[in-house]
Amino acid sequence: MDATPTARQPERRRFYPAVWRWHFYAGLFVLPFIVWLALTGAVYLYQKPIDRWVHRDLKVAGTSQGAPALPSAHIAAVTAATAGTAFRYTMPERGDGSVEIGTLEPDGRREVYYVDPSSARVLGHLPEKGTFSGIVRRLHSLDLLGDYASALIEIAAGWSILLVLTGVYLWWPRGQKSGITTVRGRPAQRLFWRDLHAVTGIWVGLVLLFLAMTGMPWSVIWGKQVNAWANGQDYGYPAGVRVQVPMSQQRLADTTAPTWSMEQVQLPVSAPPHDRHGPADKHTGHEAHGAGALGDLSPQLGAIGIDAAVQRFTALALAPGYSVSLPRGPTGVYTASVYPEELADQRVVHLDQYSGQVLLDMGYADYGALGRGLEWGINVHLGQEYGTFNRLLLILACVGIALLCISGAVMWWKRRPLGGTGVPPLPKERRTVTIVFALLCVGGFLFPLVGLSLLLVGVVDFVVNCGRRVPSRPLN
Repeated sequence: MDATPTARQPERRRFYPAVWRWHFYAGLFVLPFIVWLALTGAVYLYQKPIDRWVHRDLKVAGTSQGAPALPSAHIAAVTAATAGTAFRYTMPERGDGSVEIGTLEPDGRREVYYVDPSSARVLGHLPEKGTFSGIVRRLHSLDLLGDYASALIEIAAGWSILLVLTGVYLWWPRGQKSGITTVRGRPAQRLFWRDLHAVTGIWVGLVLLFLAMTGMPWSVIWGKQVNAWANGQDYGYPAGVRVQVPMSQQRLADTTAPTWSMEQVQLPVSAPPHDRHGPADKHTGHEAHGAGALGDLSPQLGAIGIDAAVQRFTALALAPGYSVSLPRGPTGVYTASVYPEELADQRVVHLDQYSGQVLLDMGYADYGALGRGLEWGINVHLGQEYGTFNRLLLILACVGIALLCISGAVMWWKRRPLGGTGVPPLPKERRTVTIVFALLCVGGFLFPLVGLSLLLVGVVDFVVNCGRRVPSRPLN
């Protein structure tokens, strides 16, 4: 993978040095990121059992022979313990699990309270996303870096795709048999690390390519554009699936934690009793809040209440562990959402807060081809779709990715010249360099942030390379 072609080598290898140079740059930039993402991603694959073990005093309430208390009693117990306002109610996923109630505190913080379903006793609370797996996920998504996290995710994912594609080109046999599927030499030799890098890369690279592509939806530009493009469309996530209902300006992400692809889904509106015979009011003062604002969550006169809403959702046979978002304002709705490991069980249901009528009932089968494809990719990325097999495969891939990065670093260290960086040399033909860079720019149009970073690196590389070719003139 690192031998420069000579004049005797065939014409088809003339692109090798330019591709090798960009492969080197891609590895240099994303190696720290993909090692970090592999390690944190491997931990997150087992988020539920780890959280259940780490937060057992909160997550596990124990089994009880008696009937569970009403949801309103659970919420009352929480509101008695805090000045915050409840906005989300989550059913236990397992029989011995606790109820989770999200609250908005007076200072703007979001907390999650854990309640024993039978006794309505508050077991404790944590900040929203404050569980062990929540912290790991924030580390994995680089969320702790603030507003720049999504941009870094997009750039790192794009360069990872470049790394894999250029690596496949460099690995391609071209007639040779050694170092393609077997590892030669001994650990003390650079040849061993070169072969280990190539053989590991061709297998792990395919998984890395998949993870990079399915990780793109969380990016700041490409992800948001695809999200907005897919939602409200028949080929993605239809605005009205089984019934045509008036839609508000509220988004599903305002009050619950949906999958990435459902964040932009609009909520229907409830028709207040005095509007029951007229058109529903689509816009009120409570509808125009930005994401994160909850608006008026106080019970509305004539509303069915949380107990009847949960009873209705349970009768609709939602998968265990579903969350219920409380209505926002007089036209808000009760929204139940669940995203279990089985894609077929994904579901979002909206109820009119006054009549209990189902306004929208959307499941995986109701998505268009693009929506189903996005959901499948995200579920597999998270290690959920095929259970233990999926998780074990991704664990092996994470180990392989770490090995790939280590072997690449060792190989570079052994081949770099003393006192130099070891950057592969540019081809002598400028036309070759231009063609390869033009092909990279095509990918840059698909992923804008990646394209900008490619352009920046290309310009810097050109300026530095030209500077080295121009001989310095002696001072007179």
